[in-house]
Amino acid sequence: MLRPSLLFPGKCYHPFNRITSIPFYICEKIMGKGGELINTFLIKTRRLLLVFLFVFLLICPSISAQENPVNCCCDDLHDQHFTIQELQQALFNLGYYQGKITGTYNADTAKAVSAFQKETGLAIDGQVKYHLWLKLAQLTEKKAFRKKIAPPSGEVCLVIDTFRRKLIIMNDQQPYAQFPVAIGKAETPSPIGNWKIIHKATNWGTGFGTRWLGLNVPWGIYGIHGTNKPWSIGSMASHGCFRMFNKDVETIYPWIKHETPVIVLGNPFGYMAGGIQKLNVGDKCSAVTYLQEILKRKGFYQGKPDGIYGSGTEKAVKELQKKHQLEKTGQVGYQEYETLGIFNKK
Repeated sequence: MLRPSLLFPGKCYHPFNRITSIPFYICEKIMGKGGELINTFLIKTRRLLLVFLFVFLLICPSISAQENPVNCCCDDLHDQHFTIQELQQALFNLGYYQGKITGTYNADTAKAVSAFQKETGLAIDGQVKYHLWLKLAQLTEKKAFRKKIAPPSGEVCLVIDTFRRKLIIMNDQQPYAQFPVAIGKAETPSPIGNWKIIHKATNWGTGFGTRWLGLNVPWGIYGIHGTNKPWSIGSMASHGCFRMFNKDVETIYPWIKHETPVIVLGNPFGYMAGGIQKLNVGDKCSAVTYLQEILKRKGFYQGKPDGIYGSGTEKAVKELQKKHQLEKTGQVGYQEYETLGIFNKK
């Protein structure tokens, strides 16, 4: 939305004038001097609004205190959502929190926060705000510091092992260096398969850290990148991308060229022990790509495997079901997996 001062030249802009500056302008233009009475009314209305906002700001802390037993004030960092569970994990990794990761801001968490604030020179108030998250990220990155690695001299290929949560740099088909990564959650899995780097960028956005290496995944935007949540490295935490420590992704960034191969190892059908995945129209994932490839080899699917379960894939599945006398649902479950040889018969 444009500021009123830009819409109506000559009108000064103030955060509290966003609503009232436009009526003032309209009154002056339409009613002339007769608008003075309305202007006076609007001035009084604005004053009442300011008083209301002041009282509301005084009341807010007490509301927060009722919602959280220890008055946790957890801010978002540039629209990146941070949770109490992440807070506990970060403090645990740095040795300040010894309790269980519960996701509840309890007395032990408050004690750990205060201890962290004291040792790092922050205001000791037990509250979790922007600057505390920054300090946690900085110290977590510092703890993960590694010696400088010389660039590989041969042809580079990346292998990402989702089971071990490691990114391996291959140099002329030989392992050269490896780095820890965070992978996708069970509900937002990382793309399993063979990809390549198609985009490189620096400082792509706060949540993506300092470097971005985009993959050619056809059903969404996935990549290898840094993070503002370094405590998540080594876990299933992302929406499908591969997070690295900023220092690590900065190290490998100049080694990676456009078209560099990226092989992501994993099980697309039972992602990280998440159970056998049933497939339906509208699904977009690695399991669909693999399904399409098998259906294509068997002559049921004519399109290009793209990981998107559309009408063409549904038609191919129905043809498979018809041929093998299965219920024609157009969906893929255990019977279809068994028929295609994806899972062995018992």
